Amino acid sequence: MAKSQRRAYAKETGKKYRPYRKKRLNELGSDPTFTKIGEKRLGVVRVKGGSSKRKLFSSNVANVFNQKTKKYEKAVIKTVLDNPADRNLVRRNIMTKGAIIDTDKGKARITSRPGQDGAVNAVLVS
Repeated sequence: MAKSQRRAYAKETGKKYRPYRKKRLNELGSDPTFTKIGEKRLGVVRVKGGSSKRKLFSSNVANVFNQKTKKYEKAVIKTVLDNPADRNLVRRNIMTKGAIIDTDKGKARITSRPGQDGAVNAVLVS
């Protein structure tokens, strides 16, 4: 089924909205980009207003910020350890914002949205 960006299905009170028309093409959203671990694959998609969005399909390198040294370092991603959004994403090694990844520098939490930013930025946890 098409994903609509129009409005919520129900009000805060629980009352349902009654649709006054069908979905329009300009109201449709795109399917989620599940960024996996692997060789870097990047796609560019045109979005509303003529702008472009960089979608990261897979990556094996993350820009990790070390809070002690206050510097960014490139780190190789080994695996996804935890994801508070959905535990099924951990099994499939899918990286989203807030996911905890295991790198060669240590554990890191992803701070960017890889499916929309085109890069994996993270902060060292331990």
